[in-house]
Amino acid sequence: MITVNANAVDLSIESFGDDDAPLILLVGGTTMLSWPDALCERLAAGGRRVVRLDLRDSGGSTTSDPEAPAYTLRDLASDAAALARALDARPAHLAGIGVGGMVAQVAAIDHPGVFSALTLAGTRAVAPGPADDDLPDHDQAAMRQLFARPLPVWADREAVAQFAAAGAEILGDDPVAAHARSARIWDRTPDATPQVQMANQMGMVFSRLDCAPRWRERLSEIKIPTLVVHGRRDLFFPVGNGEAIAREIPGARLLVLKHAATAIPDSAANDIAEAMLVLG
Repeated sequence: MITVNANAVDLSIESFGDDDAPLILLVGGTTMLSWPDALCERLAAGGRRVVRLDLRDSGGSTTSDPEAPAYTLRDLASDAAALARALDARPAHLAGIGVGGMVAQVAAIDHPGVFSALTLAGTRAVAPGPADDDLPDHDQAAMRQLFARPLPVWADREAVAQFAAAGAEILGDDPVAAHARSARIWDRTPDATPQVQMANQMGMVFSRLDCAPRWRERLSEIKIPTLVVHGRRDLFFPVGNGEAIAREIPGARLLVLKHAATAIPDSAANDIAEAMLVLG
């Protein structure tokens, strides 16, 4: 992993594949480890340079104050565009998952010449908070169970990993994979500070992020090939959100993962990679 300065911030990245191959930039939600190793390796084997990215206030990227971010969703989109330009002069395939998918949508709208293709995984077309009336909101029973739990001691690696595993079980994801991923995130968190852990583990920074103006009404402006990937069993952003994005971006393809929930399981890596590689 290395750090690249782009858009006047330091962004932590990890690369897979040949540096001269066409670029696929993976925006995490919030850390790069939201994108599983198996998928990154499969895309690299398909002849791509795969770069996954930590957003600000996560992993090894610039850390300020996750409880009071001094940047907006559009700044994060500009980070992705500036990083793509810094890594390759050619237009890049941009992919975003979860809240990273929101960043990717805005980046594709605001910086159309920078990107040649778009993949959106497990995300929705409106900002964190209440959904539009026509979009399915978070599963309320799961959310009550998820947020009723006492927070762990953020400086305790095992407690944080167990907390993540229990949350994954509530959401229908693999708790063993979540435990391992959380421990890796903890290991990559500078000084293991509680505030950064909160941003890394729960995406709390996004509940405080300025996401105005709305971008859903501009999805029709996206003219690049687009793939929308969504888990059929996703309780956090139910599949109707992915279906809406696929309807509203001209020509978008929808890939529904029958047995997946919120996280991308390793078992889906081949199917997703094949669909992404077709886009370019």
